[in-house]
Amino acid sequence: MTAVPALALGACTVANANDRPDILVAASLELSGGASDIGVAYQRALELRAEQINASGLLGGRKLSVKVQDNRGDPATALTQITAFAADPAVTAIITGTCADCASGAAKVIDERRVPTIALTPVADVIAPPAERRYVFRLAPGADDDASLLVGELGRAGQRKVGLLAADDAYGRSGADALTREAGKIGAKVVGRGQYALGESDLSKAARAALTGGPDAVVVYGYPVQAALAVGAVRAAGYHGQVYLDAVAAGELFLGEQFGADATALVFTPTLAIDDVIATTPAKAARRQWFQDYTSRYGTYHGHASFAADALQLIANAAAQSGSIDGATLRARLETVQADGLSGSIRFTPDNHSGLTPQSLAMLEARGGRWRLLG
Repeated sequence: MTAVPALALGACTVANANDRPDILVAASLELSGGASDIGVAYQRALELRAEQINASGLLGGRKLSVKVQDNRGDPATALTQITAFAADPAVTAIITGTCADCASGAAKVIDERRVPTIALTPVADVIAPPAERRYVFRLAPGADDDASLLVGELGRAGQRKVGLLAADDAYGRSGADALTREAGKIGAKVVGRGQYALGESDLSKAARAALTGGPDAVVVYGYPVQAALAVGAVRAAGYHGQVYLDAVAAGELFLGEQFGADATALVFTPTLAIDDVIATTPAKAARRQWFQDYTSRYGTYHGHASFAADALQLIANAAAQSGSIDGATLRARLETVQADGLSGSIRFTPDNHSGLTPQSLAMLEARGGRWRLLG
């Protein structure tokens, strides 16, 4: 098992820890439903990372444990779970999954109870307004950063007519708005738009709507399983041009036949294409080691795993550095985080609780049955 790498603090930061309580991090995740593959990846990453943190001695003899519950992507269920977590004095911090409404719906309880919470959702609204979400942080790619990188690729390729296929939820709508806004900056235009419901398996109608207007490229916003179905649907509809996927679509390391040999690209962190990354820094070496540890444990790698691992590491670091599990103290520590994580560069400030920096993202392409760095 690997030692905890660059993002972690040394165990020497904690003194006389044996008389301090252990650390319990509670997680409300989507272990069933349309985003369940991401939720399961988060759970696996949390369990593995907890073992690694405990083995590292970072917490000076205290034990870090993780308690995970399935919210099924249902905000009401998540609210019940998070309310119980926040009322439990043994819970040090909370981690939530991709469901934006699950985190937003519990934000008042989180702030009132002063329990630091890291939401692993692509929807930036979970941390707004900042004055009312002081204890809510977000660690995941964001719609604006994704769209900026995607549109940059569209511009370089001279693709000005875009077909858009997106999930009909807060994530899909925020992504569609961001892409439309960024496309306008380079004189590009969304000429066709298709939407589909979470859990929907027949995306042929949405694909045909996205292809209206004869687009030069198609952009897909979707969770991994439906994103793959979306790519298959636009190919089945006769489109064989470039397809771009936003970061949420990242899933398993090896790709299904929907991607085939056709032109498909993804905006994501380079960890999913770690074989193409030269370990020239301790942070890059740590990402490679994490990839190997996760793959060795679970037989494959899931792109989103690193976000959950980083969230847990940030909480452990804050506790180790401060020597405290007091909610206000941990929140203050999290607001000053500057770290090279397994996902990439992470920065929190009192005014910005979205941690993953735009520089952490890159363009990948489907090649040889898996994701590789583009070019």
